[in-house]
Amino acid sequence: MSHIHKRFPGVYALNDVNYELKAGEVHALLGENGAGKSTLIKVLGGIYSADEGEIYIDGQKVEIHEVKDAQKNGIAIIHQELVLVPYMTVAENIFLGREHGNGILADRKKMTESAQELLNAHEMNINADTLIKDLTIAQQQMVEIVKAISYQSKILVMDEPTSSISDKEVAFLFKTMRNLTAKGVGIIYISHKMSELEEICDRVTVMRDGQYVDTKVVKETNKDELIALMVGRELTNYYTRDYLTPGEVVLKCENISDGKMVQDASFEVHKGEIVGFAGLVGAGRSEAMKCIFGLTPNSQGTVYVNGNQVHISNPVDAVKHGLALVPEDRKLEGLYGVQSVKFNSTIEILEQFIHGISVDDKKEVEVTQKYIDMMSTKTPSQEQVIGNLSGGNQQKVMISRWLATNPEILILDEPTRGVDVGAKSEIYAIMNQLVKEGMSIIMISSELPEIINMSDRVYVMAEGKVAGCLDHTKATQEAIMQLAAN
Repeated sequence: MSHIHKRFPGVYALNDVNYELKAGEVHALLGENGAGKSTLIKVLGGIYSADEGEIYIDGQKVEIHEVKDAQKNGIAIIHQELVLVPYMTVAENIFLGREHGNGILADRKKMTESAQELLNAHEMNINADTLIKDLTIAQQQMVEIVKAISYQSKILVMDEPTSSISDKEVAFLFKTMRNLTAKGVGIIYISHKMSELEEICDRVTVMRDGQYVDTKVVKETNKDELIALMVGRELTNYYTRDYLTPGEVVLKCENISDGKMVQDASFEVHKGEIVGFAGLVGAGRSEAMKCIFGLTPNSQGTVYVNGNQVHISNPVDAVKHGLALVPEDRKLEGLYGVQSVKFNSTIEILEQFIHGISVDDKKEVEVTQKYIDMMSTKTPSQEQVIGNLSGGNQQKVMISRWLATNPEILILDEPTRGVDVGAKSEIYAIMNQLVKEGMSIIMISSELPEIINMSDRVYVMAEGKVAGCLDHTKATQEAIMQLAAN
């Protein structure tokens, strides 16, 4: 990709970007949220047309103006937000738009057989006639890979493929990637997990503010150098945490159960502390928080807020009692994707702006701007459609929305998933400041360094139960994993 430019109203998304991919390599694309990574990939995939610039494949100049153009040229993209159809089978999804048959009726038996052959060939233990909705996120990720392979793609783009899968599934994904590169497939790999680069990537290209910065051989660089290239400065304090003496118990939960995954989970949170929740995928961490936030019908257990027993049957009750929950899946559970940044920032506190039949627009703008400034959210304006922002900036707006409710207890479920190192550092600093001001935070995270460096105490869950609690002075990866795998 040579001298690529792309402009949107109020945004110069790509400014003279160059990118090169070799056959049989995994080439990482790094950059902060808003750096232009996703836009560049969408230009390659035919979702956007470049305003200027040229694309060459195997030395030949190609024109890519729509998705079919990309597919014809052997390009397949596995997006961060999976785009499978939940009520169709694995086979139907793999061959969607290319159904086997006589042109009128699809030959479902033949499609299922072909899909199963592909799945078996890549050692994926998935049934081709299973509905997508019945698969785990990790299995859906594998179906996306098989679908891409079925196009006989020679260029495969993976956007944050490990953000929702376990370490075991990551190992299997990397094995699949190595099999593909051994056959000459070139893989463009977008990830915010720096630890993965050394394990799976050959080269890395860094972007910043819509521009190309540099390309490095992974073995010849290091994390500090790449972070400096990404953010334009060295991050001296990546994790910001002041450990103060926590206050009284503000939240106490006894024998929380949801009748499915969570079984008799008990824990407590003190004023002015960050309590981390660790555990393997499926341990019941998110489900436990949904119970206490009133999102799970028929949940059982007792919840005390500031020593008083409370009955929370829905999120409105939870907010009244000073709780706020930033969900794990911002796309499905949080964002109004076609609405503005302002709408998404203030939707939980609309009653503050509505007086009879009039709306206090000025106050709504002030509140929105307060949190844009606090979170350093990159957006051209408050009226920008949130779906047009990068994933990290969407996450900042999600956190802002719940901070606007002025909660006493803030539950953050995977707060930095899909967020770049610079934005992570900013979020950590904000969390640290909030607890210094007396707020209490529950943080669920699959990233152990995040749990270890940010938590006062760590509850470890396993198979729906609390397996143990560790003080931050004793919370090591080994100690957490011993409890998690118990």
